[in-house]
Amino acid sequence: MNKTYNEGDLQVWHIPQVPGKAFHVGVDTPEEAYKIINILADYDSFQLRNNIKPDYSNVSGLQVFGDDGWVTWYNEDGFDLDEYMKFKKESVS
Repeated sequence: MNKTYNEGDLQVWHIPQVPGKAFHVGVDTPEEAYKIINILADYDSFQLRNNIKPDYSNVSGLQVFGDDGWVTWYNEDGFDLDEYMKFKKESVS
């Protein structure tokens, strides 16, 4: 099924075992993406600790849809997701 994307749509991509194919999850906000990425990382770690898989090398990120298709998300100040969340957390403290 082909989905139509709109400019500004966000998606998390995750590769649970590099090299491998990514799967994608649509999200509404960078904060939601950050939570999902951390859940996926925790889940991969859980599987390793509980001998579900012998090892892993995972990677995830946030993308935004625009004129050039899916590209890495940066906020208006040029921060990537990790930098954005760190800055947001520090500004609340």
